[in-house]
Amino acid sequence: MKKEGSAISARPAIRRRIGSRIPPLLRDRAFRRYWSGQTVSMFGDQISSIVLPLVAVLALHASPAQMGLLVALEWLPSLLFALHVGAWVDRHGHRRATMIAADLGRASLLASIPVCAAIGVLTVWQLYGVAFGTGTLSVLFTVCDPALFVALVPGDRYVEGNSLVYGSRALSFVGGPSIGGVLVDLLSAPFAVLADALSFLGSAFFLSRIRPAEAAPKKAERGALTAGAKFIRDSAVVRSSLIAVAIINFFNFVFFALFVLYATRSLHVRPGLLGLVLGAGAVGGVVGALVTRRLIGRLGVGLVYTASCLVFTAPLMLVPLAGGPRALILAMLSAAEFISGFGVMALDISVGSIFAAVIPDQLRSRVTGAFQAVNYGTRPLGALTGGFLGTVIGLRPTLWIAAVGGMTGFVFLLPSALPRFKMPAQPDVSSQRRLAASSASGSTAP
Repeated sequence: MKKEGSAISARPAIRRRIGSRIPPLLRDRAFRRYWSGQTVSMFGDQISSIVLPLVAVLALHASPAQMGLLVALEWLPSLLFALHVGAWVDRHGHRRATMIAADLGRASLLASIPVCAAIGVLTVWQLYGVAFGTGTLSVLFTVCDPALFVALVPGDRYVEGNSLVYGSRALSFVGGPSIGGVLVDLLSAPFAVLADALSFLGSAFFLSRIRPAEAAPKKAERGALTAGAKFIRDSAVVRSSLIAVAIINFFNFVFFALFVLYATRSLHVRPGLLGLVLGAGAVGGVVGALVTRRLIGRLGVGLVYTASCLVFTAPLMLVPLAGGPRALILAMLSAAEFISGFGVMALDISVGSIFAAVIPDQLRSRVTGAFQAVNYGTRPLGALTGGFLGTVIGLRPTLWIAAVGGMTGFVFLLPSALPRFKMPAQPDVSSQRRLAASSASGSTAP
């Protein structure tokens, strides 16, 4: 009885020790549900990132030009609609409900692929339609998300919140492609798409269980459509970041449009192995998510962001360099993914925290929409360029152009205010936002 009583009395202490290791934000029910929905959705996205291209390559025997067009159509809606969607969301509000509707729509579109494959009517034109439709709904989701994030996260916990969200993204990079490659081997590419469709249903479920205090809708006013673009123009911090990441994204999607095709046809990597390579390489993303908060505390968020733009892009040169024995090829691809994954996690966490601090609440969706219109709008242009160059000069030379070109984004950041940018020390970030909004060309951010 004495031993049993001791065990019972020890339980609260064990619970306290376990609870002390849980990040404070995850103890908040609303943020935990938001984070859970993001995690489920990101795992599905990473499964789909390898599965959809494999549907085109293996099931429909797509050409380089068709692969470029497929990737371009997924991102074209950002160029066409993001600016208008951002203004519409700020004017009408209901961001959580809009995100749920976007999740349900994307699940339905993706589910159509295995259905049509089962009855033998799947075509590349349907893939084009699904890519464009899911891309359009993703614009809706993405412009709403930052406003929902700041409604759930206190100002002094932006870095912590972004670290948790992007930590999940890093883990999805590890597990998602690996699971996707295995599912393709087991089920065939079209039926593996179901995993992504189910992930969007999971995201919608978790979002339906939170009730954040969202910012009030913005009344219609003159110039509302261009207000986000004007803020970016007048903010040295946001403007410099946009130029850099637009360059990086353009060349990254030249690369991305051809990577699966190059790995499977030129390097003869099987889908299952390719998924494992991408998953193993993405361990770098997990490491990046774990250490970025510490790096920001030591070096400053601006310097970490600037350096990560180079760490993200430079390792991609290992892909066109890959050759020789199979083991060496797989090692070079894994190294490229590991280092690049570390860089992209550091980039995402740092820039997400910077933008959460400097963008005013009443402009958040419009600035996100305007930023996305340019940043994501370069992606279809890059994918189309990749498809064209891959057809004209070949896959490997195009990958070299993409890898070297992506590194130029880092160069544009060096003379800007971003390397010296520091997060506000206090929870009240209103003064930081005013300074960033009023900073003009040549000014110095705090």
